[in-house]
Amino acid sequence: MCGRYAVTTDPARLAAEIDACDEITDTDAAEAFVDGNYNVAPTTTVMTVVDRHDRNDPDADVARRVRAMRWGLVPSWTKELGKGPVLFNARAESLAEKPAFRNSLKGKRALVPMDGWYEWKPGPTGPNGKPTKVPYFMSPDDGTRLFMGALWAAWRPAPARATDDRSAWVSSTTIITTAAVGDLTQVHHRMPLIMPFEYWDAWLDPDSAVDTALLAPPDTELVDRIEIREVSPLVNRVANNGPELLAPV
Repeated sequence: MCGRYAVTTDPARLAAEIDACDEITDTDAAEAFVDGNYNVAPTTTVMTVVDRHDRNDPDADVARRVRAMRWGLVPSWTKELGKGPVLFNARAESLAEKPAFRNSLKGKRALVPMDGWYEWKPGPTGPNGKPTKVPYFMSPDDGTRLFMGALWAAWRPAPARATDDRSAWVSSTTIITTAAVGDLTQVHHRMPLIMPFEYWDAWLDPDSAVDTALLAPPDTELVDRIEIREVSPLVNRVANNGPELLAPV
């Protein structure tokens, strides 16, 4: 699974790196990305990458865009934001079957950039007699950035629907997970779906059906370049946020 991760870039720099339009920097959401986030948790505002047509010119070519979204997909039928389960992960194997995800799979696919993600393994028994959890951080061994396959959705409360109030829209996202591969199986049986650059155009295309081959677990060659290191239990508390969380134990 993927319930916590780190991202240390800002929207403008990310947009420049991937030749995308930055749709965050001049908004209220920009403040969330100023100093990076070493302990991103569900329900927080995160950066995503999408390909979309211009709202005012739907016949124009799609453009790559960096957008802010709430982590935890909110299906369109949700009555009240914050009620119900937080859909921060979606299993690749059942996306087409789950009502919460199947519409997004058709044309609202995204990428979530990150430096790496955290996972926990059962540790030794603690003073209270219960097993402890040992955190690990998984990231590329060359320091590059990862982009994970994701879905997104747009939701607004019923009163806003009646008045067609566009300012009330809430965009949200969920990170897709798949079966773990290679050494990552020693940490957890699930992992986020890494989306290599050569798949981006096909994955993000809002006008084409998804190629199910893109939902397969990544190649072992790709996973072999992921470094796994034990990190401080400081990451266990969401309130802790700083580069010390990534330091190896």
